[in-house]
Amino acid sequence: MAFRCSARVSRPRHAHHFLEFNMKTILAMTMFPAVLVLGFCGLARAEGEKADPVGTWKCEYKIGDQQRTSTLTITKEGDKLAGKMDWPDQKDEKLKDPKFKEGKLTFSAVRKFMENTIPIDYTLTIDGDKLQGKGSAEFNGQKQEFDIAGTREKKDK
Repeated sequence: MAFRCSARVSRPRHAHHFLEFNMKTILAMTMFPAVLVLGFCGLARAEGEKADPVGTWKCEYKIGDQQRTSTLTITKEGDKLAGKMDWPDQKDEKLKDPKFKEGKLTFSAVRKFMENTIPIDYTLTIDGDKLQGKGSAEFNGQKQEFDIAGTREKKDK
């Protein structure tokens, strides 16, 4: 009499799913810290790259339905900012009290227009080679605001 042994070892069906779940968990646990580290490195780099207002900016704005242009030039003298504003019909208007803090540039400039002198206060946000913000002035007893946007001119190398 011959015995024939046909024992078959089988795993329960759920074992495959259990192993797959464990592998996914291990992978997720090792990838999560790596993603966090890379994310923090990116934030640190972004914090380290400070916005810089120095340069020549071509600006556009609209008053009423008229499109207007100006050129803003920001320089640094020691650790203080200086600069000027040019319009098509007025050149070299010196900026008053230019300041730059936390990505925001503020200053005033006087616009001379048809025998009127109009002080304009600017608050601009610098983001790389772009700026945007508002100008505000009081004219004939009424405060008026306008949006302004600009692009930094590329330096010749």
